[in-house]
Amino acid sequence: MTELPPLVIDYAGERLAGVDEVGRGPLVGSVVAAAVILDPARPLDGLADSKKLTARRREALDEVIRQQALAFAVAEATAAEVDALNIYHATHLAMRRAIDALALRAEYLLVDGNRLPGHALPGQAVVKGDARHDAIAAASILAKVARDAQMLSLDARYPAYGFARHKGYPTKAHLAALEWLGPLPEHRRSFAPVARQLALW
Repeated sequence: MTELPPLVIDYAGERLAGVDEVGRGPLVGSVVAAAVILDPARPLDGLADSKKLTARRREALDEVIRQQALAFAVAEATAAEVDALNIYHATHLAMRRAIDALALRAEYLLVDGNRLPGHALPGQAVVKGDARHDAIAAASILAKVARDAQMLSLDARYPAYGFARHKGYPTKAHLAALEWLGPLPEHRRSFAPVARQLALW
């Protein structure tokens, strides 16, 4: 794998917000974004891309981030907004909502991915940012823990769909449940597997 170049940040202050999202690929539920301003005086150990951490480790870090960050916020765009806007624009909407919800106004954004979300604040997009900067990694952890909690709640309401296991992603089990039981109100109707089933029901 090609090693990424060193991350050069065009900002030297303390109000740098890392921004990331979780939930672009699932067929159900919201896309969730988080923004985090870490405290430079209190570096956190163990931050990493949320996908590379166990659920228990993510939950432990989620608590530490919430306690020690200068500011954090979690926001979302609903399944209905995903359908109305498309997943790309809904993801950026969730990111802008998280940035705007920070109790301490950010001065500069580091956003995971290759596009900024259209916010007025200056910043830069960082490919594989959750592996390259702690603030983005922290945001990825908060977003992942929040969305997983939503999937556990949905699983409690609709246990036959298996949301606790697949978290809404289009696994064989999820697609089979969708075919057998039909789409739920929380499913994203614009996503092809859901749209196909809606046409049959």
